[in-house]
Amino acid sequence: MENISENLSIGVLAKSAGVNVETIRFYQRKGLLPEPDKPYGSIRRYGEADVARVRFVKSAQRLGFSLDEIAELLHLEDGTHCEQASRLAEHKLQDVREKMADLSRMESVLSALVCACHARKGSVSCPLIASLQGEASPMGADMPR
Repeated sequence: MENISENLSIGVLAKSAGVNVETIRFYQRKGLLPEPDKPYGSIRRYGEADVARVRFVKSAQRLGFSLDEIAELLHLEDGTHCEQASRLAEHKLQDVREKMADLSRMESVLSALVCACHARKGSVSCPLIASLQGEASPMGADMPR
């Protein structure tokens, strides 16, 4: 197989990493991916390390890490800073758990409001609209902000 270690165009890099070219450029502007030199009269060339780096960024994004957090993780990517990486992951895990708790409360309130909407009789105002307007909010204290 041909050695393509440093011979990928930006389009091939993007395709290999499963993103579009604008994503590559965005990561470069954010400092997450270095921009290689552009030889006079030629195009920039990327390598397999760049593909791996873009995949790393995308994997971290799928786990909910922000671009700033990903930049921190990239500084730790040599694998010798496990304790620091673990602290970042613990913080992210706490964020995820808080979001899940918020989503659970939202589901509970919305479920009750949908049931109230389906059970309403006559010309009584809509329980959902009334709740959102703060008129009748028996569950309002449970609603996340």
